[in-house]
Amino acid sequence: MSTSHTGHCLCQAVSFTTTQAIRHLSACHCAICRGWGGGPYLSVDCGPDVTFCGEEYITRYASSDWAERGFCRHCGSHLFYRLKRTGQHMLAAGLFTELPPQLTLDLQVFIDQKPPYYDFANQTRNLTAADIMARFSGNQSRSQHSAPPAPDAAS
Repeated sequence: MSTSHTGHCLCQAVSFTTTQAIRHLSACHCAICRGWGGGPYLSVDCGPDVTFCGEEYITRYASSDWAERGFCRHCGSHLFYRLKRTGQHMLAAGLFTELPPQLTLDLQVFIDQKPPYYDFANQTRNLTAADIMARFSGNQSRSQHSAPPAPDAAS
């Protein structure tokens, strides 16, 4: 039995649904995410299991060879970071209508690019740019405890 989670952009021109189990929130501190939204990108990994309504309002920006970012062309809301090869979507956490109350921020990526003017209060797993690049180049073995692909896998 799966639970669906829904959300929408600010103007509601774009809405989405996912049935992916949502338990974790991650933060990306890379320069591209901070430039995109003015701060860390807080996201929920929904895998490829995302359905959009209002697709005609989504503008996609290829921020790297392997990923793209989507935003609403009407109101400008940041919608997702998507890995092109797998279709994995990291949806902006603030767009969900309701998230599970037990949701925890448990992963920060590009921690070495985080500016010194903010910190999160809870303890998380922290991955550097080198950690992320090793993960995607296949130089690090994945264990059951390894982090999922990052919300901003190096752009």
